[in-house]
Amino acid sequence: MGTKYQGSPEAVRALNTYIKLQRAAETVLTRTNAHLSAYDLTTSQFGVLEALYHLGTLSQRDLAEKVLKSTGNISTLLKGLEARGLITRERDRADNRYMQVCITDAGRVLIAHVLPQHVAGIVADLSVLTPDEQDELGRLCRKLGLRGAFSDDV
Repeated sequence: MGTKYQGSPEAVRALNTYIKLQRAAETVLTRTNAHLSAYDLTTSQFGVLEALYHLGTLSQRDLAEKVLKSTGNISTLLKGLEARGLITRERDRADNRYMQVCITDAGRVLIAHVLPQHVAGIVADLSVLTPDEQDELGRLCRKLGLRGAFSDDV
């Protein structure tokens, strides 16, 4: 269902595109993240563990940027993971204004178990698109995410 907005053709086109983008994103996220509840993980918690698993220890601020969360939201998110023993936080020794976040052995075991099925679900879900279509969708999403700051290497 498209927009009912009665505006210029450009506005209607943009709104209809936005609606399709939003619905597709929500539908794909719901399908590809459904299995996380079996591990008592939210999408955001999984994102934190995955980032720490692949990137190593990060400052709380850098981690918030990486998983697209506010610094206030990341604090709440990290408290839950810390309570489960999946991460640790400690003050940066060089600058105690910063908290360093590290994945624990338990967190590594969990993410190493969950990640392969997560990837498999994404591959299956996106298989409706050809490889060229996946590349094009990726390019367009990046362009949109950069708000038009498009260059040849995007």
